[in-house]
Amino acid sequence: MKRLYVIVFLVIAATAALGLAIAEHSGYVLVAYKSFRYESSLWATLAVVAVLWLLFWGIKALVELIMTSTGVVNPWSRRNRSRRVQVAIEHGQLDLAEGRWASAQRHLTRAAEAERQPLLFYLGAARAANEQGHYEECDRLLERALERQPQAELAIALSHAQLQTDRGDTDGALVTLQAMHERHPRSAQTLRQLQRLYQQRGEWSAVIRLLPELRKDKVLPPAELAELERRAWGENLSLAAQREDDGTVGLQSLKRAWEQLTAAQRQEPPLVLAYAEQLRQLGAQVEAQEVLRTALKRKYDSHLARLYGLVRGSDPVRQLQTAEGWLKEHPADPSLLLTLGRLCLQASLWGKARDYLESSLQLQRNPETCAELARLLAQLGDTERSNQLFQEGLGLLDERLLAAPLPVSARI
Repeated sequence: MKRLYVIVFLVIAATAALGLAIAEHSGYVLVAYKSFRYESSLWATLAVVAVLWLLFWGIKALVELIMTSTGVVNPWSRRNRSRRVQVAIEHGQLDLAEGRWASAQRHLTRAAEAERQPLLFYLGAARAANEQGHYEECDRLLERALERQPQAELAIALSHAQLQTDRGDTDGALVTLQAMHERHPRSAQTLRQLQRLYQQRGEWSAVIRLLPELRKDKVLPPAELAELERRAWGENLSLAAQREDDGTVGLQSLKRAWEQLTAAQRQEPPLVLAYAEQLRQLGAQVEAQEVLRTALKRKYDSHLARLYGLVRGSDPVRQLQTAEGWLKEHPADPSLLLTLGRLCLQASLWGKARDYLESSLQLQRNPETCAELARLLAQLGDTERSNQLFQEGLGLLDERLLAAPLPVSARI
């Protein structure tokens, strides 16, 4: 309230001062230009200028109001265009997330053409087209994205490679990723997608060649990289065993692949297991037995012990004695007891084989053990127990098989 009194007082004082100034001297203004002549008092001239100034700003405000109103009503105004683009973005993203591919492609393409930074909208529209099987349209949208934002070449190419993989064109995806790897060798995402694609295509030798870069650029966590490395070398051993050397399946190729591993890798149980298994399948039973015996002597592993019972060495009795030596330190290993039972079967030690297999089954109900003991009991004349074990083994083999529906009988 006091502030209002102060303002009123100041206005009255200013008005009084202005009135005294006008009364004391009216002033004089003369403006002459060629035939034009204007003369008046100073105060009248100032009043005219003030009126003109107010009129100017009034007209300007009116024009802005009309333009704003027209922008709201006019569907082609900049404001409405911006609103339509925003609606297209919202609808397109929602459609893409919910799998309405045709609608998503339409909305996101419209948004991409209107936006200054259209990359994400083109990528979304390309994915929607790819999901519909419109591969040419998908590629055209990606080319358009590259035209609009050439600096995003890597992002567009990686998306293209993923879409090519999704549509089953792994050859095309490989060409795309290899080109990007040459142009952007330190791109972690390029390396990651290349590794996944090689793995999907079963090109394990290519995965192995990529491992140093994956390790150097820390593309994968250490544990995942170590697991990938073990699997890649293991699969590579399997592939090497399938190659032909001079018309025969390649034992030499397998050995060369094994020699390519480092000394530390040749001591890893999973790789030893893969190598010994391939030797066994190629008929190199004695070599497989020696590889397993050396590895188990160095470090015991249950999986290696199981495979040791499947290979046939040159001296079955010695092989059995070696395995029984491990039993002293690992008496509760069902895989080792299974191996001992199998080795006793090879040596025709039927009673001993039965004891080992029974002990293994007490520790673990295993389909292999059931089958081995069932075969032995059938030969010993205990057919009832043998049949029971065969049935149990079938049930343990894969419980999911029992839950699967049976085929419908064909109708004639």
